[in-house]
Amino acid sequence: MKQIYITLLSFMMFTVSSCEDYTEITPKGALVIETPQQFLEMVSLPNRGYPINNFQYLSDDQWMREANVIGRTPNIDIINFTFDETTDRVSLINNSSFYNQAYTYINRWNTIISLVDESKGDESIKQLAKAEAKIFRAYDHFLLINTYAKGYDPQTAATDGGICIMDKFDLEAQPSKSTVAQVYDFIQKDIEDALPYLKEKPLDVYHPSLAFAYAFKAKVHLFKREIANAQAAAEKSLSYNNQIFDMVAYSAQGGPTVLAVPAANNIEVLSYQYMTGYTEMNFAQSYIISPELRTLFGTNDARFNLFFNSTSTTNLDKDSNTAYWATQHTRFFYSTVGMKTTEVYLMLAECYARDNKLNEAITVLNTLRAKRILSGTVNLEVPQTRKETMELVVNERRRELLLGFNRFFDLKRLNTETEYAKTITRVFPIVNKTVPQQTYTLQPNSRLYIVPFPLSVLQKNPKLTLNTDEKVPF
Repeated sequence: MKQIYITLLSFMMFTVSSCEDYTEITPKGALVIETPQQFLEMVSLPNRGYPINNFQYLSDDQWMREANVIGRTPNIDIINFTFDETTDRVSLINNSSFYNQAYTYINRWNTIISLVDESKGDESIKQLAKAEAKIFRAYDHFLLINTYAKGYDPQTAATDGGICIMDKFDLEAQPSKSTVAQVYDFIQKDIEDALPYLKEKPLDVYHPSLAFAYAFKAKVHLFKREIANAQAAAEKSLSYNNQIFDMVAYSAQGGPTVLAVPAANNIEVLSYQYMTGYTEMNFAQSYIISPELRTLFGTNDARFNLFFNSTSTTNLDKDSNTAYWATQHTRFFYSTVGMKTTEVYLMLAECYARDNKLNEAITVLNTLRAKRILSGTVNLEVPQTRKETMELVVNERRRELLLGFNRFFDLKRLNTETEYAKTITRVFPIVNKTVPQQTYTLQPNSRLYIVPFPLSVLQKNPKLTLNTDEKVPF
């Protein structure tokens, strides 16, 4: 029998040992994990965080205050914001919370998968614990591959450099880097292995539901351009949860200043993960949206009118046409890096658009917009072309999937297709007249879209190499 001890302070596993080489004394302040139910409960991990600061400003949806750029020594934020390909990024990213936390979570899932079969108890609970851990292991690999590698391209994925696949618990491992295709194959196998055992209503909201699992399956297929499979998975997810929070009605009720909608009350949420933690939106004045996205919202969108501030002279540059999220998490919980039903609707709309089912695509968009647009043009007209329809879908994704990594990931995947690739231009500064205004350009094939692995990780694992032509300083 194997036992796992978890400290109460960190709630993270720190040692695994067999009965033959470990004394049967439980360390003080630790819990012994040895039953299937305990392994299942270990899947629940509130406050999972995925900081986006290594790539936040590569998105055309986010912006920086001018005082944080002008006259400042370039850091990774400024390099990304000004699309600077000449400055050494590698030396500036010595460590990465995103990278470290994602692999820490993967080690947790691997611990469950590796040890639960040796515990004594109900076999069905063992299967469920493994399935839940596998779907989360796949999710974390998905986030890593879409950050540190090129977007999935069917023509080159088999040779494009990827990330290290971690399929077992080993803190000292130095795995070789897999290709993008190999990582996606691993992700999809984990998903398919997990689906037969997951529950429609899991133990609590921090366990993966079938609605989440099929939503995630749809996302992986969509990123691989496996459109028929993505559509089927999206429809399956919506069969379990198709609820959309009605922001139009909410606005009529007075919005977050009158009626609080904490996390547990937001019917759209399929999974609870955060950029920095559960209370992150309390400090969201640092999440400034760009003039482009501000303009895209217009004047009658509840998503903007309810939650953003565009007039502050403390947190914004006056007359910059920018805005920041100004609603505390206790007043309204808005999912940033987790998945929600509205993303599933948007994936379904994209599948229809890509399949030239333009009427169906716009019908899905209008279903969402009916709960978002306060006045004016609620129902969009059906365009004449697939490209125009896709533009409407992508714009709706930008308005709906705010502040996390979704726009960054979308730019990367769409940039692998000539029809949808975008060259981003950023004119800066807007307000300050003492320095020359410049136009910064980010090409679809820029190496900036591939975030370098942290220097500390590269030093520890010589098998891990950068996925760009940048140089390491050793």
